[in-house]
Amino acid sequence: MTGVEWMTLDRAVMMFAGFMVLLSVLLTALVSPLWMWFTVFIGVNLIQSSVTGFCPAAMVLKKLGFKTGTAF
Repeated sequence: MTGVEWMTLDRAVMMFAGFMVLLSVLLTALVSPLWMWFTVFIGVNLIQSSVTGFCPAAMVLKKLGFKTGTAF
């Protein structure tokens, strides 16, 4: 069973967003404080997608074969 078979698009988007937030915090702590802007970008994108319903990550993951969930 692959990840695409058991994971819905909604869960995949949330997992991707969480991973990106953790990655940006790690880069901020270990590389440069300027990586905090990456965290800001992720937060703005999450707010934008919740208001408009447009989520680029969901579009890419859907093309990769993730089953449609409730939100996307």
